[in-house]
Amino acid sequence: MTPRQTKYTGWLIHSLIWAVVIFMPLFRTSPDRPMMTGPEYVRFLMVPLSFMAVFYLNYFLLIDKFLARRRMGAFIILNILLIAVAMTAVHLLFRYVLPPDFHRPHGMRPIMDSLVFFGRNALMYVLVAGASVAVRMTAGWYRAESERKELEHRRSEAELQNLRQQLNPHFLFNTLNNIYSLIQIDPARAQIAVHDLSHLLRYVLYGGDREEVPLQDEINFIREYIALMRIRLPRHVEVSVELPEAPAGQMIAPLLFISLVENAFKHGVSNDRPSSVHIRIAVEGSRLECVTVNSCFPKAQGADRSGSGVGLANLSRRLELLYPGKYELRYGQEGEEYRAFLSIDLRK
Repeated sequence: MTPRQTKYTGWLIHSLIWAVVIFMPLFRTSPDRPMMTGPEYVRFLMVPLSFMAVFYLNYFLLIDKFLARRRMGAFIILNILLIAVAMTAVHLLFRYVLPPDFHRPHGMRPIMDSLVFFGRNALMYVLVAGASVAVRMTAGWYRAESERKELEHRRSEAELQNLRQQLNPHFLFNTLNNIYSLIQIDPARAQIAVHDLSHLLRYVLYGGDREEVPLQDEINFIREYIALMRIRLPRHVEVSVELPEAPAGQMIAPLLFISLVENAFKHGVSNDRPSSVHIRIAVEGSRLECVTVNSCFPKAQGADRSGSGVGLANLSRRLELLYPGKYELRYGQEGEEYRAFLSIDLRK
């Protein structure tokens, strides 16, 4: 709900409550209590109207100027004066302006009855003033909480956008490194790789800015990236890939798997030693799993360490923002292999 809608809803609630208070006597009839006459109803209206005056003078003026600024003493004194003025004004109206109450016997009230009547009325006005404080403070808290959540949402969106922008050059840098190596070995295949890269970049640049993409599009992107990586692999590298056909309509945040797949090729392939890269993505109901297992050939000190650690750190933060409490990410070296496991619950 937007702040404007919240404001209108609040005033609608105010209007309904006061309407019930003001029109209630018109619906409370019985054989021994007939409907009010016009003059009687006008006399009745003076009381809720005085309540409204106390309520909204507090709501719009006294709470902001005194209570919110921690001037409690001034706030209490002004409310005492306000209640005294309201009660006096209603009493004078009943006595000198509006028709008398014919249901009450003429004569003076006993002093005790007068005190009880005065105390009861004063308590009602105090409760009205207290209700004004409670409603205003609750509305202020709700507004502040809404603004805090909106600010947090915008901060998260800005951070996600920054992470996406960070991911794009990281992906491009690693892929261009592969193509650069291929140019020296097979220029013709390098031309094909550049063409394939342009197609991948189109997805990264345009699909990567969307909140969600069809899961099948994301899987197709991984399939094309793996095909591009295969072009320059030595014969002794074993690659196995299992990619599913995603259910129609299944959506996911873009570019969640690419960091895991990149790392598997970047750190799992040796130019002169037997190597392996195994990639599996599976969909089971609403749960999506991605597993990569590769031989482990850490970069030597001083060797190309482009983007080292950026991809996985980026992925971890994006998952925390996009799927809090609904994902599991594990990665690390196990013996001579490096394993990464990502599981996401895609239920809304």
